[in-house]
Amino acid sequence: MKAMIVATTGTSDVLKQFDVEKPHITEPNQVLVQVFAASVNPIDTKLRAKGLYFPEQYPAILGCDAAGVVEAVGEGVTQFQVGDPVYYCYGGLGQRLNEKSAGNYAEYALVPEHFLASKPESLGYLQAAAAPLVFITAWEALFDRARVRAGQKVFIQGGTGGVGHVAIQLATIAGCEVATTASNEDKSKFARDLGADYVIDYAHEDIEQALLSWTGGHGVDVIFDTVDSSNINTLIPAMNHYAQYVSLLQLPDDVDYKALRLKNISLSQTLMLTPMVFDLKEDAQRQAAILEQCGQFMDEGKLNIHVSKILALEDVAQAHDLIEEGHTQGKIVLAIAGDEAVE
Repeated sequence: MKAMIVATTGTSDVLKQFDVEKPHITEPNQVLVQVFAASVNPIDTKLRAKGLYFPEQYPAILGCDAAGVVEAVGEGVTQFQVGDPVYYCYGGLGQRLNEKSAGNYAEYALVPEHFLASKPESLGYLQAAAAPLVFITAWEALFDRARVRAGQKVFIQGGTGGVGHVAIQLATIAGCEVATTASNEDKSKFARDLGADYVIDYAHEDIEQALLSWTGGHGVDVIFDTVDSSNINTLIPAMNHYAQYVSLLQLPDDVDYKALRLKNISLSQTLMLTPMVFDLKEDAQRQAAILEQCGQFMDEGKLNIHVSKILALEDVAQAHDLIEEGHTQGKIVLAIAGDEAVE
């Protein structure tokens, strides 16, 4: 099968196309998926540039999430059968199944059953491939960490990116009022169309003062930071008492814990990759259930995933470059097979 391989860390030119052996099932819970489309995420660029979660596992296939069709199932698989359309987040961190790299920049992928979810009927494979990592990340941040509820004021820092644009929609579904940041009018319109009530031009406006004005001086109830935790101390005055702060990023060393404690602000970090890193079956099943619920929201027209660019598998280096430039809106997807593949 055709796959894009990294053999070492480096810039995007370390991504090379190879013909490798198609994976095959050896364990009863394994599912072989023909990958129709795979998503490209910021984590992919970090793993490529800085190293894998499993550092001894080069050469490796990157790509955490994808969508495709079940081609074969192990004898212990009960929820899926050959021909089922699926989407999932598994692989791409350097882990191996059957001594071969598990990842989705490839024509086939081997996936443990507990990571799989049924593809939403309303989505094509390109859109479905873009969804799993960002759906799970936004859901866990908002519902599992921040425990958002109707009537709260939620600030999502970076609302037009992959995770951010989903978080705006999920917070809106939960009945929250949502503020976010954007860098230009096109992105501001995009955020408002997603449901954002208030958009801050972070290049020309002071975020703290804008949030205090929006909340009548009370501060926001939840902050979900998807892009830059370095400004956490400047945001504390813009947070309500007993607020929740959730970040996808490593927090800076100079966090003002005294100010957080004084206002009873809870601080959380979230990483949806944990079930993959530590092979946590029950947590993987919970994440698959999140995908099933988000799929229902999509089929009901309440939730959408924005694909900004579609590339062929062999052009994945271009996707990495675009993400590292920092101007992507929504998601970039690789079309690999099926009717939606790039010719």
